[in-house]
Amino acid sequence: MRGQLPVKALFPIFSAHPELVYLDSNATSQKPEIVIEAINRYYRTQNANVHRGIYQLSEDATRAFEEARINIANYLNAETREIIFTRGTTEAVNLVAQCGGAAFLRPGDEILLTVAEHHSNIVPWQIVAERHGAKVKFIPLNSDRRLDLDAARSLINEKTRFVSLGHVSNVLGVIHPIREIIQMARGVGALTMIDGAQGVPHLRIDVKELDCDFYAFSGHKCFGPTGIGVLYGKKALLQVMPPYQGGGDMIERVTLEGSTWNELPSKFEAGTPHMEGVIGLGAAIEFLKSIDLEKILEHDQALGRQLVHAMKEEFPKVKIMVEPGPDWVGTVTFAHESIHPHDLAAVCDGEGIAIRAGHHCAQPLMEVLGVTATARVSPSLYNDADDMNRFIKALRKAEQLFLG
Repeated sequence: MRGQLPVKALFPIFSAHPELVYLDSNATSQKPEIVIEAINRYYRTQNANVHRGIYQLSEDATRAFEEARINIANYLNAETREIIFTRGTTEAVNLVAQCGGAAFLRPGDEILLTVAEHHSNIVPWQIVAERHGAKVKFIPLNSDRRLDLDAARSLINEKTRFVSLGHVSNVLGVIHPIREIIQMARGVGALTMIDGAQGVPHLRIDVKELDCDFYAFSGHKCFGPTGIGVLYGKKALLQVMPPYQGGGDMIERVTLEGSTWNELPSKFEAGTPHMEGVIGLGAAIEFLKSIDLEKILEHDQALGRQLVHAMKEEFPKVKIMVEPGPDWVGTVTFAHESIHPHDLAAVCDGEGIAIRAGHHCAQPLMEVLGVTATARVSPSLYNDADDMNRFIKALRKAEQLFLG
C-alpha cells in the first residue's frame, strides 16, 4: 500500500529497538537478516584467507568471495574483472583520481565536478589537480537546485579530462542527469566517474547502458556491511592505470630489481581483503535483487512528499532546500529560521527519532544554499507514514521548546 511496505520485520535492529524511527539512511542503511546471517555463516563455517590456502576451508572461502564478485558484476552488467573491491566509495574515488590521474592527466587539463558533491568527490580531485597541474571546475545549480545543463555544456570542452559527479545528491536527494552529462563528456573524449553511493540504494544500475567509465558505491549505504565498497571500471582503462597500493595478491612476481603486476582485478586489491564484508555485500545485492526498486523509489518519494506537505502546512519558519519531483529519492533537507539543526536533531533523538544534522560533508553546497548546516530526513523501505507523523510531532515539540 502507498507509503508503507511490510519489510521492517526483515531488519533485526527494529526488534531490538521497537520504538526507533530511523530517518538517516543516506548516512548508512540498516541491515537485513540475510546480510547479518551471511557474515555469521562465513565466520562460523568458512573463516580462512582467500586466494592463498591449498586446503578445503580456504577454497570454500575463496569460492564464496568470488561468487559475491560475480553476483555484483551481474547486477551492474559488468565483467567480473571490472569489479574492484575497496573500503568504500571514498577509496574508490581516490583510486580513480590517483591512478587515473597518473595515467591520463596532463598539465592544463580540466577536471569537472559539481557544486553538489560530497567532500569525498571533491578533495581527491583537488589533491590530484595540484599534483598534475590541472584545474578543477564546477557545474552550478539552477534556480530549482538541479544541475544547470546549459552550464555543463559550456564547461565541457577539449581541455576536460575527467567529469566526476554523484548519481544522487546525498544532501538534496536529487537524481542528477548523468546520462546527458556522460554523453557530453564522451563527445570531447573526457572520462566519467560516477559516485553511486546514493544511487545504488534507490536505482537499478546498468553500467553498460550508462556508458560511464567508472562507477563506485558503498556497501553500508545499500543494506550491506561497513568498510566495503565497489569500483567498476572499464577494463581497457584499468589495464593501463598503475596500481593503487603495493602488497600481496596484486603482484605477479617480485624480485630485488622490481615487480610486475597481477591481472585484473587483483592488480588493485593489495593485501588481505575484507572477506566477510565482500560476502555480506554479496548478500545485500541478493536482497536488492529480491525487491522492486521502482516501487521502493515510489514509496520513499511518497513519504518525502508527505513530510514536505506537512511542513509547508504547519511550519512557516522551515525552509525546504529542494522541491520534490520525479528526479528525487524522497530526501527532505531543510533549515529552521530559529532552531539550529543540531538542536532539532537532539529533540528528535529524545523522541526516538534519528535524523542527520550538519553540513553533510558538503560544505560547498551549504554555501550555495546560503546556510552553514541543515537537518536531513532520508527515508528508506523500512519507514512508513507513521514515522513521518512522529517526526512532525517532534518538530512541533522543538518549536514549543525553543519558540515558546
